[in-house]
Amino acid sequence: MTSDSLDIEFNEAVERINSYTEPFPADLLLRLYAYYKKATNNYSSPKGKKPMITAFKTNALFQVKNVTPDEAKRIYIDLVNHYFLYGK
Repeated sequence: MTSDSLDIEFNEAVERINSYTEPFPADLLLRLYAYYKKATNNYSSPKGKKPMITAFKTNALFQVKNVTPDEAKRIYIDLVNHYFLYGK
């Protein structure tokens, strides 16, 4: 897969998640958050009103520290496709 086609597929997966109105499981949201941040090279610290949520986000980011941005995009796409195919 070329870099351009990966970017297109990644952006489509992001749009699919952003346009979905039903709630997602918390564990899926954390994984999507971490892979999105890694895929977009967004290294800003997690922010939140609740320290517990910030801690979970920080942990999720730590777990993907050795993943490349392209790998993160592919995993993000796979997570989205799997969720919408199987609902889990």
